[in-house]
Amino acid sequence: MLRQVIHRGLQSFFYKLGLFVSRHPVFFLTVPAVLTIIFGFSLLNRFQPDTDLESLVAPSHSLAKIERSLASSLFSLDQSKSQLYSDLHTPGRYGRVILLSKPGGNILHQADVILQIHRAVLEMKVNYKGYNYTFSHLCVLRNQDKKCVLDDIISVLEDLRQAALSNKTTARVQVSYPNTKLKDGRSSFIGHQLGGVMEVPNSKDQRVKSARAIQITYYLQTYGSVTQDLIGEKWESEFCKLMHKMQLDHQDLQLYSLASFSLWKDFHQTSLLARGKILVSLMLILLTATLSSSMKDCLRSKPFLGLLGVLTICISSVTAAGIFFITDGKYNSTLLGIPFFAMGHGTKGVFELLSGWRRTRENLPFKDRVADAYSDVMVSYTMTSSLYFIAFGMGASPFTNIEAVKVFCQNMCVSILLNYFYIFSFFGSCLVFAGQLEQNRYHSIFCCKIPSAEYLDRKPVWFQTMMNDGHHHTSHHETNPYQHHFIQHFLREHYNEWITNIYVKPFVVILYLIYASFSFMGCLQISDGANIINLLASESPSVSYALIQQKYFSNYSPVIGFYIYEPLEYWNGTVQEDLKTLSQGFNTVSWIEQYYHYLRVGNISATNKSEFISILQSSFLKKPEFQHFKNDIIFSKAGDENNIIASRLYLVARTSENTQREAVELLEKLRPLSLIQSIKFIVFNPTFVFMDHYGLSVTMPVLISGFGILLVLILTFFLVIHPLGNFWLILSVTSIELGVLGLMTLWNVDMDCISTLCLIYTLNFAIDHCAPLLYTFVLATEHTRTQCIKNSLQEHGTAILQNISSFLIGLIPLLFVPSNLTFTLFKCLLLAGSCTLLHCFVILPVFLTFFPPSKKHHKKKKRAKRKEREEIECIEIQENPDHVTAV
Repeated sequence: MLRQVIHRGLQSFFYKLGLFVSRHPVFFLTVPAVLTIIFGFSLLNRFQPDTDLESLVAPSHSLAKIERSLASSLFSLDQSKSQLYSDLHTPGRYGRVILLSKPGGNILHQADVILQIHRAVLEMKVNYKGYNYTFSHLCVLRNQDKKCVLDDIISVLEDLRQAALSNKTTARVQVSYPNTKLKDGRSSFIGHQLGGVMEVPNSKDQRVKSARAIQITYYLQTYGSVTQDLIGEKWESEFCKLMHKMQLDHQDLQLYSLASFSLWKDFHQTSLLARGKILVSLMLILLTATLSSSMKDCLRSKPFLGLLGVLTICISSVTAAGIFFITDGKYNSTLLGIPFFAMGHGTKGVFELLSGWRRTRENLPFKDRVADAYSDVMVSYTMTSSLYFIAFGMGASPFTNIEAVKVFCQNMCVSILLNYFYIFSFFGSCLVFAGQLEQNRYHSIFCCKIPSAEYLDRKPVWFQTMMNDGHHHTSHHETNPYQHHFIQHFLREHYNEWITNIYVKPFVVILYLIYASFSFMGCLQISDGANIINLLASESPSVSYALIQQKYFSNYSPVIGFYIYEPLEYWNGTVQEDLKTLSQGFNTVSWIEQYYHYLRVGNISATNKSEFISILQSSFLKKPEFQHFKNDIIFSKAGDENNIIASRLYLVARTSENTQREAVELLEKLRPLSLIQSIKFIVFNPTFVFMDHYGLSVTMPVLISGFGILLVLILTFFLVIHPLGNFWLILSVTSIELGVLGLMTLWNVDMDCISTLCLIYTLNFAIDHCAPLLYTFVLATEHTRTQCIKNSLQEHGTAILQNISSFLIGLIPLLFVPSNLTFTLFKCLLLAGSCTLLHCFVILPVFLTFFPPSKKHHKKKKRAKRKEREEIECIEIQENPDHVTAV
């Protein structure tokens, strides 16, 4: 009883709302237009892109950020950038170049050319307010001699050049890999500076025979001042231009450059590349909506309503964007998906209102017909809009750990609210004016009075075709002339009979089993998309650089800083064994290891604290080849006693080309050891900030949104008209969601912020299209399930097919945007639309004929009513036999 009361109350409310809109159409047309103009200007004036890529795509709350703060408090990360190598996530300002020799060549034989390019970088000048700045003014300085920090591969190249000038063979200069001995006696790790290495066979010291690539990084100082940052940005820009010029001058080398702004620039480049394609997409949606709303009947055809429906969603999206920028929002390329998401939901309401209008009686005044359409459609549309708001509202909650997802969901919530408001106000007013034109028999395109049938009969065929109002097709017994709409006609006369044919059903069951198998197989192979190049323009310099880097410099993981943050008895044999155990399997760059080796070679005993620290300070750290280790140890003095309160070393693991996944595995392996070992340490690399629990961070919004929708559907089991409607809706949405998740994984789509947003949208898109179909089916009172599903498809199939076809056609231009972000968006939304279409028109029409709800009780009720009616007719005949004779 409560269910019926709530449903009738909502229908009554929307009937009155429809009447109110139909009586004040100018007001409801003007207010949204004025709002769009106001907020549209704010969109133009306040547009500002977000330039902080880390805050957008890295998990907001992660242990890696806490570890970074602790590591920075012990040892300045700005001074450690050259040691803490990370591929695309290097903090601060820098310029980086990969020099690649031709296939079969040896990059070490071109040391002179490389050093010429290096000198050009050092001599490059940047003018700022009349002052010229070179690299020496901006570089990170070494603590010991206040010289610029340069990669050690430069020293190796200089030794090779000197050998060539003195007519020595390069074999006399021995280069080992990954650790090599420099001229000043230092042992240096060059695993990330030399790539494509071939070693001399059976070489004990891993001597290099040839190499294909060299990577050089120029680190700039970061003082935190705006002026320094501007000068650094100009230097990076000039650096990229210089590398492009050097590429033209040195055709025997391939140069790939990267700067700190390159990632953000190439991330934002997607928006610039997609602008034209989005306009093409809008044109295609407008064309599809216009054509699908047309009929041969010039009176009942509504092409302009289809056009105005799409424009309604456009202006509501402009208003939402204006509100976003007024509230100090910053644009990022992930927001490209909002127009498509909003269009997919908004046009569904438009086409449902059009279908609701077609189901109303023509003999009613147009205002009552609008009210009836609102009463019929807006209850369902309100429910689906509410679920959209709940799902994206959960995505915008504090539980979401990725800022880009949170910002998108917040913007989407505003878009959904404005979509809803604009559809019942702006589009409702357009429906009122179209209804008034139809009632007064005006042409739906030319807005002229339609002539009478007698007048048309005297005119040529082309004139009759253009001005035909369907009077030739409409008989006195036909109550609904809208049945001639081509989609409705196709569904009624052809498709409904075919899909419910008993011989088709087994093939549909087999098709679903195949669909479920592939979906399940894909769900077992889900991988997180922590790789940032998934969000960049595919033909950008950053992607080209990352691919070359992955090919030639992926033999070793990023350099992991191993920070011991408590005093430790380094002279103790047990501690030494624990340190060896922790660093086992890693290539280490460690003062501890070098110091132990120094003590063994010199046969020096340091078995207690005073000897250990005294020899370390007075002898070991004084030698030129070990002076750089001063930066890795923090001493404290208490009276006459010195203590080591903290120290660091560096670990590098051997990896394959899938460096990022293996780096995550290293982090997950090392971090738990810090909790169980007696040595208190943390591990850090700038890459970890982007990778730490990324998989959990991107899946959490989907899980929360899905749980929220499931909870709402379960709690409303006894509030909706029929609980089985909610039950079937949960099953359908689950099937579609898992299908999209599994198939997108098989299509090489990783779980990143874009695919996460698409999965949240898929939940709602499935509900949007399946809910009206399912609720109409469970409430139908026909004799058989087959007849009920036919009626459901006939009632809602047109709107579903119109919307999904418009949605899928609108996605096509995204395929031609050269960006990984838009490729992901295209694949996920294509799967969402296709899986929903498959369920609505193939799977549900067949499966609903097998399973509950049963329609037998409706059949018994109809038989009882028919029997009662026959008995009444018999009594009337017996009482009035003259009436029978007269008939």
